[in-house]
Amino acid sequence: MTFKEYQELALKTAMYPNIGKNFVYPTLGLVGEAGEVAEKIKKVIRDNGGVITEEKREELKKEIGDVLWYAAGLSAELGLSLEDVAAFNIAKLQSRKERGVIKGSGDNR
Repeated sequence: MTFKEYQELALKTAMYPNIGKNFVYPTLGLVGEAGEVAEKIKKVIRDNGGVITEEKREELKKEIGDVLWYAAGLSAELGLSLEDVAAFNIAKLQSRKERGVIKGSGDNR
């Protein structure tokens, strides 16, 4: 499945107020789902000594999928294709690596 196909299919399942004119809802959803991923990882560290069981891996797959869904929705709300967002991100990271600035902080390095 391509990012384009994923985004198109994901948007068919979107149900929230003012779809197409509401970037706030998917932004809040994205942050919430990313928090759920972090919470599950935190509990793996606390309760399982950092070992991810197959059960936890499946739970994380669901939450990461939710992150992806909201990223697709937010991208659409901003008039961006998820495919373009992904390609831009890889190009940015490759450039940083080539210039020896992949470590560090700040978006414009």
